[in-house]
Amino acid sequence: MARRARIYRQPKTAMQSGRAGTQEWVLAFEPEERQRPDPLMGWIGGGDIETQVQLRFDTQAEAEAFARQRGVAYEVELPRPERSVPKSYADNFRFGRIENWTH
Repeated sequence: MARRARIYRQPKTAMQSGRAGTQEWVLAFEPEERQRPDPLMGWIGGGDIETQVQLRFDTQAEAEAFARQRGVAYEVELPRPERSVPKSYADNFRFGRIENWTH
């Protein structure tokens, strides 16, 4: 059975407003076995070390070429289109604004 991997672009976290680290493509291996709790400590883990490996590439094509070269079956998750609502601080004080003044 060949290893399976997932190729995706890292999404923006909820804790940041910038786009740092979201332009790289990540190749992450899928687990081959279920994770199980350790009988002594109760921590969740498994014997599959490759699930801890995440390879980063500049482009999607580089990640796909790497997977093809190594014989890894892969699935590409395309990122959702980014929507941005342009905002301006001056709009808070605009005459004729629709929203109520909250402060």
